[in-house]
Amino acid sequence: MTYTVRFSDGTEIGVESDEAILDAALRQGISLPYGCRNGVCGTCRAPVRAGEIAYPAGQPKALEDAERAAGVALLCQARATSDLAVDLEPLGDAAAPPRILPARVARLEHLAPEVCRLFLRLPEGKRLPFRPGQYIEILLGDGARRAFSLASSPLDDEHLELHIRHIPGGRFTDYVFNEMREGELLRVEGPLGQLYLREDSDRPALLVGGGTGFGPLKGIVEHALARGDQRPLHLYWGTRERAGLYLHDLARGWAEAQPQVDYTPVLSEPRAEDHWAGRVGWVHEAVVCDYPDLSGFDVYMSGPPPMTEAARAAFLEHGLNPERLFYDAFHFSHE
Repeated sequence: MTYTVRFSDGTEIGVESDEAILDAALRQGISLPYGCRNGVCGTCRAPVRAGEIAYPAGQPKALEDAERAAGVALLCQARATSDLAVDLEPLGDAAAPPRILPARVARLEHLAPEVCRLFLRLPEGKRLPFRPGQYIEILLGDGARRAFSLASSPLDDEHLELHIRHIPGGRFTDYVFNEMREGELLRVEGPLGQLYLREDSDRPALLVGGGTGFGPLKGIVEHALARGDQRPLHLYWGTRERAGLYLHDLARGWAEAQPQVDYTPVLSEPRAEDHWAGRVGWVHEAVVCDYPDLSGFDVYMSGPPPMTEAARAAFLEHGLNPERLFYDAFHFSHE
């Protein structure tokens, strides 16, 4: 059965009874705020002013009891059981709707002991229009999904570049590191996510990455440079030890060649053999040390949940407008 969902600006979409409201919106080219798509981050919460919803998979973790009582829903999990009125305005700069495509493994490179770079090639004549910084999901045979950020610029559309960190015991990453071969065929869905370069902004931008969270920021920097964007960009890359800065020379090269680009690597636990003379500590603490007033900035960040959660709190405390903070919340699977 199909229900009608009406948003606060008058936009209406049709939602099937067995699909999440967010999925229906994206399918119809309507962009809404979202992050993890699994009910954990809470980015897609919105008040439902009229109508009924259900959660077939159970109540989502990110929704408090008081919010549920007040009629707030998580659109990535909620199913409509009637026509709905939702107090949320769709984003004006809607990206291309996600679609499912086959993609073949073109190349696999090991950049560090626990990091590899995967290049996927789409079928002849097929392209995936995406914004720099967005992500795709790899669809596994049992219906499971794994999300990976795109580390390339959409201007370079020959391959999709992914940076993958090995999670010991993780079913998919174990396979990538131990068994995957060039030529294998995968299925991917995308583009997805709210972490993408806002090209209509002229505010200086801080790009804050942890570990392989460098990947989407790489795509953002390369796209900005390719299109001649002159806004100041300051990239912060935090890892535990020197080996985690797996494309350090590339990032340093941007800063050396481009006057509008700065690069600050930060190690939280450098080893003696690293001979590290740079910044030490948490990457978000380095940011607020350098920029105690963030009110005039856009901030793009990517990394593991503990990093993004700590960084978000610190940045808002230092004056960042929450509407100028862009990130996607990934919760890593050990299955």
